[in-house]
Amino acid sequence: MAAWLLSWELSARYLIDPFYYSQPSAIWRRLVEWFTDGTAFGSIWLQIWVTLQESVAGFVIGAVAGVVLGVLLGRSRFLAEVCAPFIKAANAIPRIVLASLFVIWFGLGLSSKVATAVVLVFFAVFFNAFQGAREVDRTLVDNARILGASPRAVLLTIVLPSATSWILASLHVAFGFALIGAVVGEYTGADKGLGLLINNAQGTFDAAGIYAGMVVITVIALLAEWLLTRLESRLLAWRPPSTNVETIA
Repeated sequence: MAAWLLSWELSARYLIDPFYYSQPSAIWRRLVEWFTDGTAFGSIWLQIWVTLQESVAGFVIGAVAGVVLGVLLGRSRFLAEVCAPFIKAANAIPRIVLASLFVIWFGLGLSSKVATAVVLVFFAVFFNAFQGAREVDRTLVDNARILGASPRAVLLTIVLPSATSWILASLHVAFGFALIGAVVGEYTGADKGLGLLINNAQGTFDAAGIYAGMVVITVIALLAEWLLTRLESRLLAWRPPSTNVETIA
């Protein structure tokens, strides 16, 4: 990483035009400026907070809707066959383009960015939850029903725990989509947020500002990934550790 940054810095000084490609030192100065003096739209912490609000709200709503509908359709073949054409059609729509439509519907505030994030998160979670519910051991479910377990008990004690790995795997990707949805929504039209900073930097040909916004977003995504990994380890703590059986020749 250090070698790559150094080569970029030297190239920008002697080989390429830093106006177009910027350089690490300029990006660092822009970050220092944002975190000390603020941005053209107010405190950088306010911009981060707005984007985080939109991302987290879209992530939670989209994830809950994806899990509920995915598990429901995964356990009901009839509902899955009825809803399949509509879900496939909705999934085929270029969802990023919907950001412009949501701005018209919901305005430049929080709602349009949350809606964009929800749409991106929903399908990422839905298909994993659907597949996880389908992959449940049918023999285990039949045995539970023979022993008198109600459909609700089967769902809570067998289906959801079995699908947990599928669902949690999708959440790692889903928060990235939520962040993308929030930033794209802000880029389309907003008065606050990291997407607005990047859009403004593009409009003023400030390559360092674009890279600085990307750095901040990347740090947020990495922190979210760390938190989701911690959450996953806690939720899957009930599972026995995998053991490798070695054979002695």
